[in-house]
Amino acid sequence: MRIEVRRTGGFAGIERRAEVETADRPDADEWLALAERALAPADVDAPGGRVGVPDGFSYTITVGGRTVHCADPHLTQAQRQLISRVLKEGA
Repeated sequence: MRIEVRRTGGFAGIERRAEVETADRPDADEWLALAERALAPADVDAPGGRVGVPDGFSYTITVGGRTVHCADPHLTQAQRQLISRVLKEGA
């Protein structure tokens, strides 16, 4: 399964994209479990909801046709972990 992350915003406004294909990875189950947690509904009643902050990053996470939009500083722990891993390991 393909996991894609798109990051926009920030002070410079530079977009960054990365993706990881999990199909042939020995740690595919770990990636997919993290992706499922990252796509779980967030607490939209939290202070600030899903709205980001000025000069903060906004993210689009897509996993197998399912997409979630989120923004700093209101990321869940799973979203933060998945974004970090995909941006680090993805091409």
